Amino acid sequence: MDLSELERDNTGRCRLNSPVPSVCRKEPCVLGVDEAGRGPVLGPMVYAICYCPLSRLADLEALKVADSKTLSESERHRLFAKIEEDGDFVGWALDILSPNLISTSMLGRVKYNLNSLSHDTATGLMQYALDQGVKVAQVARDQAVKNWKFVEKLQDLDTDYGSGYPNDPKTKAWLREHVDPVFGFPQFVRFSWRTAQSILEKEAEDVTWEDSQTGDQEGLRRIKSYFSEGPRPRLPHRYFQERGLESATIL
Repeated sequence: MDLSELERDNTGRCRLNSPVPSVCRKEPCVLGVDEAGRGPVLGPMVYAICYCPLSRLADLEALKVADSKTLSESERHRLFAKIEEDGDFVGWALDILSPNLISTSMLGRVKYNLNSLSHDTATGLMQYALDQGVKVAQVARDQAVKNWKFVEKLQDLDTDYGSGYPNDPKTKAWLREHVDPVFGFPQFVRFSWRTAQSILEKEAEDVTWEDSQTGDQEGLRRIKSYFSEGPRPRLPHRYFQERGLESATIL
């Protein structure tokens, strides 16, 4: 699998795919969709599809494909290589979503939660209806994590971070060892995960962010004011309220 595009820029979304076998354009096909990396606090999330003609299902089963969670990393790579060799009837496509994309989507002013991101990614890949269950997503994630290039250019960065899942002691130890008190974690980490947020709260410097929905909200009207007589005060635009800007004089 050629991951050169991801290695050039691993801060967004990367689409990889195989050539579409000609037979898949002529015969009814069965398609499977899968994801890998939804739970870890580290690394990208991958959604993938794999498809083949219904008439060739027996050939696919002969490859001894199985649930990726029951296979070792070497077995997944061997099966993926076999699928690549049999490209005359099996096709695949996948989307790799970087931790940076996930974090900015979930922590942005307009929230784009993980469920919506996952749904939109899966529906963007699917072209057919049935779930075959061929697990190629895990292979892509393994390679993406193993070959990950840290854009921060950090020195002596330990890459032994375990499975990446929040309940892995090695992963939690790696997070604690690589948290910066000012900048937090490298982009390899999903800042929106509770595990990462808890470590930042304990190990990083406190930061007070401007938030119009908390604290003393000056200028906001009380509920009783809607039922009282008299002129209603004119409130400044939200832009000025959020930035604490007031008129210095009246022209």
